[in-house]
Amino acid sequence: MLSAARSCLLPIIRLYLLGIKVLLVQLLSRPFRLPVMPRQDGKVAIVTGGSKGIGYEAARHMAKLGAHVVIGGRDEQEGLLAVRRICEEYKEAKVEFSKLDLASLQSIRQFVQRFREQDLPLNILINNAGVMLVPEGRTEDGFEQHIGVNYLGHFLLTWLLLDTLKDSGKCGHFSRVVNVSSSAHRVGKIRLKDLNSCRYYSSHAAYCQSKLAQLLFSSHLHQELRRGGFPLSSCAVDPGMVDTALYRHLGTPLSLVQSAVARLLFRTPAEGASTVLLAALSPALEGEGGGGYWTTGHREMTTPPTFDPQLKLSLWETSVQLLGLQ
Repeated sequence: MLSAARSCLLPIIRLYLLGIKVLLVQLLSRPFRLPVMPRQDGKVAIVTGGSKGIGYEAARHMAKLGAHVVIGGRDEQEGLLAVRRICEEYKEAKVEFSKLDLASLQSIRQFVQRFREQDLPLNILINNAGVMLVPEGRTEDGFEQHIGVNYLGHFLLTWLLLDTLKDSGKCGHFSRVVNVSSSAHRVGKIRLKDLNSCRYYSSHAAYCQSKLAQLLFSSHLHQELRRGGFPLSSCAVDPGMVDTALYRHLGTPLSLVQSAVARLLFRTPAEGASTVLLAALSPALEGEGGGGYWTTGHREMTTPPTFDPQLKLSLWETSVQLLGLQ
């Protein structure tokens, strides 16, 4: 019992201490302003969770630059509203919504099938959607919700779109996969034998594990793409502490505090999207300049587990097995 209590309490303490540190650094740092990015005419981008928050701001900015943007999300009404808002702001915008539930492998496959039927290229994939600190539960396919939505859902989506991404890239104009991660990966631990948190459940530990898994996936994918000589790169981005609906599952007392603090001290969704857009659009990140972990407009070192080749490979192989891929 003592061991179980410790296993639940330690992730909470670590995550909130990290949150305080990140917020202080964020407040003392100069905010990153996205430079003017080149036009994206003829390019196609998919943004998961693009109906609101960081995803919406990323979709909106790319549509402004002429990209054809596909917003993937669970809520059709919310998604169509986002499309309408963007089209009202930019009359020439090419943006559409397609239903995508990352908690359902069937929904992910259906989303990819609908996209393929349009016979479009795919130059940018932004894996942005996510959940945080949700109550214990399982996805449609039996995965713990954080690892299922934040990591395995995006793993499958990327896997199914890889050939299109590779075919759409070319020398000097690489396709890009941008995985929206979090500083929470720094206190995460990968439990390869218990990815679904069956032994004990801590929403804090599950969230941190999913964010570390995203980072390991992004790094391993980028290495494999470089090894194969493909015109496609993969990177991870930490948008910082941003005032979005991601925090809605905090307990009532913390939720009230967070809501007040967020309005005053957190980044806006547009500010949070700046580094995401830099990673997706900047010419400076072409080819050898791609990959890595980005925050506040610059590449940053990550924790030791992200440099462990055996851990990255083991997680990749375990994921492939869980998802029934070849």
